[in-house]
Amino acid sequence: MSEADARPGRAGAGLRQTPEEGIAGLAPRQVAARLLGAVVDARTPLDALTDAEHGHPQFRALSARDRSLVRAILATALRYRVTIGKLISRRLDRPLPQNARSLEHILHVAAAQMLFLDVPDRAAVDMAVAHAKSDPRTVRFAALVNAVLRALGRVKERALPAELKANDDAPDWFSARLKAAYGEERTAGILAAHRAEPPTDFTVKTDAEGWAQRFGGIVLPTGSVRVARLPGPVQDLPGFAEGEWWVQDAAAALPARLLGDVRGLSVADLCAAPGGKTAQLAAAGARVTAIDLSRSRLRRLSANLDRLKLAADVVEADLLAWDPPALFDAVLLDAPCSSTGTVRRHPDVTWTKGPGDIAKLADLQRRLLERAVGMVKPGGLIVFSNCSLDPEEGEDLRAAFLSADRRVVADPIRPAEFPGIAPFVTAEGTLRTTPADLVQETASLSGMDGFFAARFRRVGPELR
Repeated sequence: MSEADARPGRAGAGLRQTPEEGIAGLAPRQVAARLLGAVVDARTPLDALTDAEHGHPQFRALSARDRSLVRAILATALRYRVTIGKLISRRLDRPLPQNARSLEHILHVAAAQMLFLDVPDRAAVDMAVAHAKSDPRTVRFAALVNAVLRALGRVKERALPAELKANDDAPDWFSARLKAAYGEERTAGILAAHRAEPPTDFTVKTDAEGWAQRFGGIVLPTGSVRVARLPGPVQDLPGFAEGEWWVQDAAAALPARLLGDVRGLSVADLCAAPGGKTAQLAAAGARVTAIDLSRSRLRRLSANLDRLKLAADVVEADLLAWDPPALFDAVLLDAPCSSTGTVRRHPDVTWTKGPGDIAKLADLQRRLLERAVGMVKPGGLIVFSNCSLDPEEGEDLRAAFLSADRRVVADPIRPAEFPGIAPFVTAEGTLRTTPADLVQETASLSGMDGFFAARFRRVGPELR
C-alpha cells in the first residue's frame, strides 16, 4: 500500500482530527516507540531504559500503570519483531524510506498491541495516527499509518498464524549460531520457547512445597518454586518483606550448588550483583565475599541481603586489578556474557548483541577466569558459569582454558550430585541448560534460562 493510496479521502478516510496534545494514552505509546528505537537502532539494553530509578527520563515520568504498558509493548514488539516486520511490509507497496526509523517504530508499537496485547484495533490505529501527527518527522505519513494498520487489522486472523509458522522471530545471525551448536530440532525448541512468556522462579530458604501452595505453583525437580503467572507485584507477595525467598531462575540457581557443602568455607562470589548466588552461598553457611565493579548494583545486592537477613562482605572492585587479602577456599565466577540464554526474559538481547560482542565477552571471561584461579587455595574449587547459549562463551572457552592453564584440572560435575541436575550434565562433566529444557505439564510452566557451568580444581603451588 503506497503513501498516495493512503491519502485522506481514500483508505485514509476517517482519520481523527482531534489535536494530538493531551490525548489520553498517547504518552506511553510515544515513549514505547522512542525506547524501541533506542534498543534496535542504538543497541541500548532494555533494562537500562526501563529502570525505575535510572531509566530513560520520559519513561520515569510516566505513571506506574503506563510504565507497565510500555514494558508490555516493548517486550512484545521485540519478542515478535520479525513477525511484526513482515506483516507490516506486506501491507506496503514499497519499503519504508531508509531514514524513516521513527515511522517504523510507530507501526511496530501499534502492531504489537493489535496482534498480541488485545488492544482494540481502532484504539491502536487511532493512537498511532495521533502519534505520527505529533512528530514532525512522521506527520506526512499519518495517512499511511492509518491505511497500513487498518489493512493489517482486516487480515490478522489468518495472516498472523501463517507468519508465526513461517519464521522463528530471531535474527539470522542468532538462528545460525544456535543451529551450528544445537542442531535444527533443538534450535527449534529454543526459539519456540523464546516466544512464550516465561514463568517466575523462586529460591526459598525452607518449605518449598508450602511456598508453592501459597503461590499456586509447583516445586521443580531442582528445588526451585515456579509459578506460571505472578499473583501480584513481587514486593506485595507473602514472605517478601520477611526475606523468606528471592526471585531467581531455576537455571541460575544451579551454579552455586556445584561448590558442594560450603558450610564454614570462605567463598568469593565474583561479579556478584544483584546477589542471587551470594544469597544462596550465605544461606548455605559460607563466609561470602561478594565482589562487583558496579556501585549501584552492589547497593542493590546489599539491600537484597538486608531483606533476606543474610550477611556477606561486599567489595567494590575491578576483578582484573583486585587482589584478595587472603586466598579463598572456593570461588564462583558467574561472568559477564552475551546473555543469549535469557532471551525469554530479555527479548532485546538478540537485537542489541551480535557475534562480535560474543567474541569480546569470551575474551573478557577468559581473563576473569585466569584471575579467579589465582584467588583460590590449592585444592580449592572454581565454578565458572554464565547465561549464554553460545559455545564460544562456554564449552569452547573451557576446553581452551584447560589446555592453556596448568594451575587447574577439570573437576567433572556428576549427575547424582543433587536432585534434578542429571538431565543437564554433559558427557564432559559440564552443565548445559537451554530454554527448551525442563519440560513440565504445561508450556507456561516449562523451560529455563540457558546456562553453562564448568568446575575446576586448583592444583600445584600457590601462584599469586
